[in-house]
Amino acid sequence: MREAAAPESRPYHHGDLRRALIDAARRLLEQEGPTALSLRAVAREAGVSPAAPYHHFKDKGELLDAVAHEGWEMLNQALTAARAKAVSLHEKMAGLGVAYVLFARDNPSLYRVMYDGSRDKEDLPTQMRMKDDSAYCQVRDTLVEAGADPTDEIALELATTAAWCAAHGLAEMASFKSFDHLKEAVGGEEAFFHGVFEHMQVFAKDKAD
Repeated sequence: MREAAAPESRPYHHGDLRRALIDAARRLLEQEGPTALSLRAVAREAGVSPAAPYHHFKDKGELLDAVAHEGWEMLNQALTAARAKAVSLHEKMAGLGVAYVLFARDNPSLYRVMYDGSRDKEDLPTQMRMKDDSAYCQVRDTLVEAGADPTDEIALELATTAAWCAAHGLAEMASFKSFDHLKEAVGGEEAFFHGVFEHMQVFAKDKAD
């Protein structure tokens, strides 16, 4: 485990202190995991005084919420790119699932913070669910494109939740060694993800597609 950079190696002089602290927290997450995060460690990584983080975050929880917010925005962008790249509705549905799993694979510590920060809250993060370009809304809107009835709000929410849980479940299990033979058989990890989603009913090809 590396030691956090000394203050003099990452001097902070002027500019956006909040941004610098979030960036420092992200670096610590990627390099050492969530247990390494504390306001003192983040201050040291950013090259600022131990008191500096308290100008923007009252405690570690607020800092983690800010980091999680960035994670949701990054996931939104990944799903947007997947939808834009798809040339058919079928590819769009499966592509959303694959993009989700790839994001979780490539950002494991950030992904864990995103969900740990949401688990005990009554409402899911706004940037996950409420914005038109949010990850949740992109899945929901693609299901509507595939034929889901937008006027049946409960059924649509259940379908969106089913798709979300399917992607989350694969993200949690994607690294299992027991899947290695399937990954090899179908041509690699990403092809394996596509294959799994193509066999899930919620991601199945729509008859009209």
